[in-house]
Amino acid sequence: MKPTASGRRNPVIVWFRRDLRISDNPALSAAVAGGAPVVPVYIIDTEEEGGYPAGGTSPLWLRRSLIELDHALRKSGSRLVIRSGPSLQVLRGLAGKTGATCVYWNRIYEPAAGRRDGEVTRGLADGGWKTEMFNGSLLFEPGDVSTSGGGPYRVFTPFWRKCRSLSEPSSPRKAPKALPGPPSWPDSLAPGDVGREAGPARSGGIRMVGSPGEKAAAAMLARFLDEGLAGYPENRDRPDLPGTSRLSPHLHFGEISPRQVWHAVGARTVSDPSEGVGRGAEAFLRQLGWREFAHHLLHHFPDTPEAPLREEYAAFPWRYDKRELLAWRRGETGYPLVDAGMRELLGTGWMHNRVRMIVASFLVKDLLLPWQEGARWFLDTLLDADLANNTLGWQWVAGCGADAAPFFRVFNPVGQGKRYDPKGHYVRRWVPELAALPAKWIHCPWQAPGGVLSDAGVTLGKTYPQPMVDHAVARERAIKAWKSLKKGR
Repeated sequence: MKPTASGRRNPVIVWFRRDLRISDNPALSAAVAGGAPVVPVYIIDTEEEGGYPAGGTSPLWLRRSLIELDHALRKSGSRLVIRSGPSLQVLRGLAGKTGATCVYWNRIYEPAAGRRDGEVTRGLADGGWKTEMFNGSLLFEPGDVSTSGGGPYRVFTPFWRKCRSLSEPSSPRKAPKALPGPPSWPDSLAPGDVGREAGPARSGGIRMVGSPGEKAAAAMLARFLDEGLAGYPENRDRPDLPGTSRLSPHLHFGEISPRQVWHAVGARTVSDPSEGVGRGAEAFLRQLGWREFAHHLLHHFPDTPEAPLREEYAAFPWRYDKRELLAWRRGETGYPLVDAGMRELLGTGWMHNRVRMIVASFLVKDLLLPWQEGARWFLDTLLDADLANNTLGWQWVAGCGADAAPFFRVFNPVGQGKRYDPKGHYVRRWVPELAALPAKWIHCPWQAPGGVLSDAGVTLGKTYPQPMVDHAVARERAIKAWKSLKKGR
């Protein structure tokens, strides 16, 4: 890094994206290590999202996360510069205004982001600026995890086995104590103004799960290690219990890195070598592995957000019924566990992972509606709307993706409810019109005696809908459709 004529080093721009933290941020660490002034930048560019712009909910989290990032930077003597416009144009303008000679950033492993990185790198190089990219969001680079033949894995277990055979992810970097700034700061949008145009219908009523920001992410992880890790294998499928980490929005926005999570879990197993913590740690790290798998698949198969990985499923005989799709979105299917999940999603921007699988199975198999419709709705309504995780999850349920569940595996929403919400606490919270029903009937109110319904204040078809399909009949229809696909191959 050469000094200017005045003896002062040229600034370095650090382009923040899905790495909204100052600890364990490789791009920021590299900039600080050079000793130059640092200009932290966030760019709003909806035209470069590759057909998958932020939906109506996730910008609500982003806005508050940027406020927290700006606050953390200011405590270190810096600030966040927020601009709107094409990334290359904004970066060239800021570099010219601040005298920056280098731009550093951490990669996003999505197709559109990869194309943008290439365009920005070439465009800046043409102007004489140096660029460097880092891995700040995955444990392993996609190119480092390959089969013996050099190709990508399509099955999770051998993929994860290969990951575990590699060198352990490096230790997370500490946050810099001080961040020198440029002689003068460029103009900036206010962090609190970001995303205000998105999701107006939801912004007033959503009750977010957790609090955005790096500090909140660290606290959430600490809580999980103290209260949830030992019981994770048994409780992670229970939506009526606080058995999961709820770190997904924090990981998606990069408020905490997977390396920080990995090493924090490892440290806990050292400080508490009990069998319960050991089992919990292994099960939880495996879920972190599924996140890696999702991003590796999207990197290698960039068309999968719309096209099935298993090409034969492109000919699947899907139905399309706008009324049924709308009832599913609203949580008005007549199946209490499905409706509870969809209402939790609308009310909080989050849904328990087990319930995500159940509501997805209902859409795809009970209703025979395309998985792409569900995937788009999740991207629009989830705070943790992650393209890679969302794609893997929906293709897994639809039987058309990597390591997917067979299509003939159809979740029974009543059986799933009785197993994972045995006392009905989850349903009562999100479907309050059924709250007075006994646990025996809460997952199947249409089977309850008339007196029980009357005592609970439930009138099917009025206060709560009748089931929109008969699950047994719908299951047979789904399997018949799947068999017709197989015959056509």
